[in-house]
Amino acid sequence: MRLGLIVNPYAGIGGPAALKGSDGADTVALALERGVEPRAQERVRQTLEGLLPWREQIVIHTWAGLMGQAVAESLGFRVEVHGRARAEQSSAADTEAAAKALAAVPVDLLLFAGGDGTARNLVNAIGTSVPALGVPAGVKIHSGVYAVNPQGASEIVQRLLRGEGIALADTEVRDIDENAFREGRVVARHYGELRVPAEGRYLQNVKCGNTTPEPLQLADIAADVIERLEDDTLYIVGPGTTTRALMEELNQPFTLLGVDLLEGDTCIGNDLTEAQLFEQVQGRKFKIIVTAIGGQGHILGRGNQQISPRILREAGRENLWVIATRAKLEALEGRPLQLDTGDAALDRALSGYIRVVVGYQEYWLYPVGEPNV
Repeated sequence: MRLGLIVNPYAGIGGPAALKGSDGADTVALALERGVEPRAQERVRQTLEGLLPWREQIVIHTWAGLMGQAVAESLGFRVEVHGRARAEQSSAADTEAAAKALAAVPVDLLLFAGGDGTARNLVNAIGTSVPALGVPAGVKIHSGVYAVNPQGASEIVQRLLRGEGIALADTEVRDIDENAFREGRVVARHYGELRVPAEGRYLQNVKCGNTTPEPLQLADIAADVIERLEDDTLYIVGPGTTTRALMEELNQPFTLLGVDLLEGDTCIGNDLTEAQLFEQVQGRKFKIIVTAIGGQGHILGRGNQQISPRILREAGRENLWVIATRAKLEALEGRPLQLDTGDAALDRALSGYIRVVVGYQEYWLYPVGEPNV
């Protein structure tokens, strides 16, 4: 297999730093200043590790250094380098140049790691001319061209290596205005399509926005949670309209697209970074309240990377509260809620069935994750 590989080295770096994205050199510099470690290389490593049994059957065509060469060679794959970034910190132009060069090889499948901005770069460069598949590494991933997690991307490639046919489908790439996002507004638009392996189990859906909110149901969910809040406990509250309803019922300030912190029923921090959250919860009893992304079902790893693996481990599975409307769960059509924390072992530990608050003293037992992924 001629496997293409493009890595956006700084994809997702803005998430733990509460920067709502990673676009632009200034954003990357600020995230690094806040002590965030880039994670794209590790995300790609998790995908490639699943391909090691087929290593002798694969040649990876890529770009120099952190754009793919480094991680592929570290795992012992045969690598052909077709170019390099024009500066130490790669840019969108480098991603597009790499995509055009690898499409000309041509590669059988082009793996790329990043977020919606990276997917846009590939639309600009190759469109639907070459099959492509995203390894999710960004903060915001509204597009339907990414696997549900790095292991899911590996599973899709493994199926191809085993000689199993997978249908190809032209799938939507969407992206949002990061500046508007940082102001609490979601302004998304369609940018085109990429041709991806249409493997429904491991490929995420396009994010669906809320159309008609269910105000009474949201109020009932909030009432159930509020009744169980304890004065001596901290509550990490993730982003989303469902969690916003909770904060509004409490009459507390909230960050629609960030992570806030309650002590009992009082907000003690808004739009906190991963480091700030971890510092606050040390030595304290705390719980985590999250909701599911509409259409995709992710409860961790999409837009709430501030809730990191070390915080989740500190909390324990029993202290993870999931809240969602019945309509949001029904729209998943039986697909499980998704986990993509960046730590595969943690994702497996959190998988299984979880109680979801869907109303006042009303709960659904719903599957989370897939243990074999």
